[in-house]
Order: sequence, then structure tokens, then C-alpha cells
Amino acid sequence: QVQLVESGGGLVQPGGSLRLSCAASGFTFSSVAMSWYRQAPGKERELVAAIGSTGANMIYADSVKGRFTISRDNAKNTVSLQMNSLKPEDTAVYYCTRRYNTNVWGQGTQVTVSS
Repeated sequence: QVQLVESGGGLVQPGGSLRLSCAASGFTFSSVAMSWYRQAPGKERELVAAIGSTGANMIYADSVKGRFTISRDNAKNTVSLQMNSLKPEDTAVYYCTRRYNTNVWGQGTQVTVSS
């Protein structure tokens, strides 16, 4: 079955960096576009970034452009999100999922940006 396991979250000060990872299994990872979403308390889940199956065609939410970078390693079945210049408004639970089939979600990883 499809499994997505996120890791790498934590508490970081404003301006700091974190790198999130998502380990995928149960499907042909190298053939599937992937996405990162986030959900802050009291808000709807929103798309943060997405990447095509070959590692090209990245898209980003306006709020993270220039600060976040999505990447993938098809040999390791992982997708990552490098987050730099973090702001308090980036605080949320971050999830990875398949870009065009969002019926399965991981448990998420908490990112808290606070001084």
C-alpha cells in the first residue's frame, strides 16, 4: 500500500533553515509528480511546492518563492523541501503527497518558527 513518511520538522528561530524529507513506498515513485502541503492551525491545507516525476517542473506558492526549494531523489524514493529564511507564518504541519492523487497522506511533520 502507498505510504508517505515525513520527517525533519522542528523548532527553529526566524531566519533559520530546515530540511524536510518524505520517504515514499508502495507505488512507482519515479513516475509520479509529488507535492508538499502545509496546514497551519485554523487554516486550510495549502500547496507549498510541487515537482515533476523527473525532477523538473517545480512550482511554488508565492509565499515561499525564493526561500523554499523542492527536490527529489528517485533512486531513494524521497522528496525533500529545503526551507530557508523561515518566518513565523511558515509555522504549520507539513505533508507530502502525490501531486495528482491525494487520497493518501502521511502523518505530517511539525514546523514551528518562533524566537
